Amino acid sequence: MKRNIGAKLAIYPTPVYLAATYDRDGKANVMTVGWGGVCNSIPPCVCISVRPATHTYHALMERKAFTLNLATEDFTKEAAYCGRFSGKNVDKFKELGLTPIRSNVVDAPYIQEFPINLACKIIQIHEIGSHTQFIGQVMDVEMDETLLQKDISILEHLKPIVYGVGNDFGYYGIGKKISQ
Repeated sequence: MKRNIGAKLAIYPTPVYLAATYDRDGKANVMTVGWGGVCNSIPPCVCISVRPATHTYHALMERKAFTLNLATEDFTKEAAYCGRFSGKNVDKFKELGLTPIRSNVVDAPYIQEFPINLACKIIQIHEIGSHTQFIGQVMDVEMDETLLQKDISILEHLKPIVYGVGNDFGYYGIGKKISQ
């Protein structure tokens, strides 16, 4: 039997990404994004949704670029930290010992230590309600060479993390492959 719970975000889980930007002063910042993912194939595009009250929102509006950096089990602590503190008050790269690398194709840094980094140019902005959605066209991808080996399962090697929404708000591994 099912029970109606009303209009809620009952889609579980969501991927965990870290969006990196430069602010007005050129300072690198990073924010954990729970609302995001693939939104188009050709051209390759991803979307992230950010509240206008955030430091990252203003950087996105000004620079029209971001990098999307895949969070993995090795970086769960960093993802949680970047989701709790504002770049307005804290230099998250410095505090976490992460290295911002200037992208060669967009006006945003990527996180050197993270295994996959997508350089995105913002091509559309949608005011939705509590969040603004930024659609970024993927202009380039930086990927650890170990992930390009043909004899490994990228997902099992990466161990990406997901975010439990609803009444959970925890970080989880995604588990093992269960079917081909």
